Amino acid sequence: MIDAIAQILSAAWQVLCASAPYMLFGLLMSGVLKALIPDEFVARHLGGNSSGAVVKASLLGVPLPLCSCGVVPVAASLRKQGAGPGPTTAFLISTPETGVDSIAVTWALLDPIMTLVRPLAAFITATIAGLLVNLLPVKAATCAAPPGSCDCKICTRTTESVPRPLWRALADGIGYAFGPLLRDIGPYLLAGIAIAGLITWLIPDGFIERHLGSGILPMLIMLAAGIPLYVCASASTPIVAALALKGLSPGAALVFLMAGPATNAATITVVAGMLGKRVAAVYVSVIALCALVMGMAVNALYAWLAIDISSWAAGARHSEDSLLPVVAAVVLLVLILRALARRS
Repeated sequence: MIDAIAQILSAAWQVLCASAPYMLFGLLMSGVLKALIPDEFVARHLGGNSSGAVVKASLLGVPLPLCSCGVVPVAASLRKQGAGPGPTTAFLISTPETGVDSIAVTWALLDPIMTLVRPLAAFITATIAGLLVNLLPVKAATCAAPPGSCDCKICTRTTESVPRPLWRALADGIGYAFGPLLRDIGPYLLAGIAIAGLITWLIPDGFIERHLGSGILPMLIMLAAGIPLYVCASASTPIVAALALKGLSPGAALVFLMAGPATNAATITVVAGMLGKRVAAVYVSVIALCALVMGMAVNALYAWLAIDISSWAAGARHSEDSLLPVVAAVVLLVLILRALARRS
């Protein structure tokens, strides 16, 4: 028993060391984005219900550092400030599915192809969903965050603000990234790393490929697991990396990376209350269908590039020859504990 726990902890520590430098870099870039893209800019460009606003919402959501819970009050605020249902839906999908932090971790644990495919898939899915929602009757703007799911005080804020010096904006943005943002995603990231360690110890190499194959079945399993589960984009990456080393296909991995962060019971409830049940149905259906279609397309892409299914995520195996990953892992752990200790 002790030996098993030691092996799980060792595997989890290796994943943490591999991802920590990129996670810290991603958080830093998240703070810079927060400073350079103010909330007023986002609200101004998502107004109306045009196709252009949907595309803008999808593009703006891709790099923004918000998880599926954190994006809810922001989307509610944008809706209240005049954003149409289509752009709001697009923003709700593209934002939690990816972000500069999760893109950095994807590069560390998976491979360059998935690093490019993941934000592209988020943009396409969000745009399709937003355009379809535009065809539905408009529902009046409301704020419908379920009790205890998120802090919705942001919904009552005003968009008027006093211009700040760039240095002050950067300081506030970085403070947000290593404070509230890290407090929100840190526990889930650590949980994802722990699950990755458990998977590494529990499942033999190649097990998924041998017993489930690389077709539609693993994708459906990942979809069924991802839709109700709350897992942020960064936390889903180490889980997928561990499963990939056990034979999970790139397509099935992408399905989980798309469905897990963007859908969970709380978010679906919020979408239904804020935009209507028909929009919620479109929201879930488009994510599910796009995830499956893009999953099959990604498997075809890897096959065309002649990348072996059992080695496509070889980037998840990192050595600890350098001291940098260990130092970064310790720093990340300290920052997460510090952010949690400051929870008000």
